[in-house]
Amino acid sequence: MDRYPNNLPINEQRYRRVEILNGPERRRRWSLEEKARIVAESFGPGVVTSAVARRHGVHPNQLYAWRRELANSATGATLPDFVPVSVGSTACAPSVTIEIFLSGTLVRTLPGTDLNFLADVLRVVRALA
Repeated sequence: MDRYPNNLPINEQRYRRVEILNGPERRRRWSLEEKARIVAESFGPGVVTSAVARRHGVHPNQLYAWRRELANSATGATLPDFVPVSVGSTACAPSVTIEIFLSGTLVRTLPGTDLNFLADVLRVVRALA
């Protein structure tokens, strides 16, 4: 006979397993600023999106949805066809940076930056304005 008898009325079935969930609440509310910060981090050069998602406790699919959401909100707004750019020096040396001032934000980049990545960053900056 067991030291701790089973009080269940079912024929010889015992309570098999108890699972305790002690992690964060499953339905977390993210502000637009938090989403934009995480999305901007995921667009970094050489960054693995799933690692960013894991670091912030978000499923990678959710992060991709936020990226689409911010891209759609940025393209829904009236974006200028061009952005005024000022070059600090006429010589194109590796130490030259390109500065783009958009919606009250200064974005600095080096010559040779991937244009798709730069366009994504500018969309996120525009969406946050």
